[in-house]
Amino acid sequence: MRYFSELAYNGTNYCGWQRQPNGITVQEVVEKAFSTILRTPISVYGCGRTDTGVHASQFFIHFDFDGTYPREFIARVNKFLPRDILIKNIFEVTPEVSARFDAYHRSYEYHISFQKALFNKETVFHFPFAKKLDFEKMQAAAGLLLNYTSFFPFCKTKSDAKTMICDMKRAEWVIDEKAGRMTFYISANRFLRGMVRLIVGMCLNVGLGKLEIGDVKEAMDKQVRLKKDLSVEAKGLFLTEIRYPFL
Repeated sequence: MRYFSELAYNGTNYCGWQRQPNGITVQEVVEKAFSTILRTPISVYGCGRTDTGVHASQFFIHFDFDGTYPREFIARVNKFLPRDILIKNIFEVTPEVSARFDAYHRSYEYHISFQKALFNKETVFHFPFAKKLDFEKMQAAAGLLLNYTSFFPFCKTKSDAKTMICDMKRAEWVIDEKAGRMTFYISANRFLRGMVRLIVGMCLNVGLGKLEIGDVKEAMDKQVRLKKDLSVEAKGLFLTEIRYPFL
């Protein structure tokens, strides 16, 4: 039988979602927990990849299991897992369903604080130069991206992506000056490796006057690297929503 599971995790202590030869990952920890409680080897497959230090408030996996679940399985597996990973639910799906390939919508948020982060320093990027930012230009730079479908300028080098095409639905900054923070919201059917962090960095460079919107337009029109790029820290980035036709 094939099952789906919804989970969430703080990615601070992990080398991303997907198994790596040189560091502990969320996938490795989840597979160990499931295999231990179910007393059989379990391989889980994620809805995508998150980089080292990136978080997920919503993430889905699928896995196959033909046995009988022990009583209070979710409570037991959560007790076995470390505190930074939470299994929310598990439900049966048809055998052909894939957590990765059946997802048609993904949303991310990037959280920035203008003040020193005392209590959430693992999950927010401290940016102390708010007074130097031109928010209108940042919003314009983000909105410009909605006119395009190919995003080569915002893909990390050495990517194994077969296509740079993404159907972007949202790219928007929300500023809360009174609270001293801002959040970038972005949604698309898929994302390239490092894409969101590079887009956030581009917007900050535009806001600081280190890039002009014309520079961004030229790079997108020609599908070449920006004259000056910036990949912001991973800790402010959250995968927040995955949608499926059957949910």
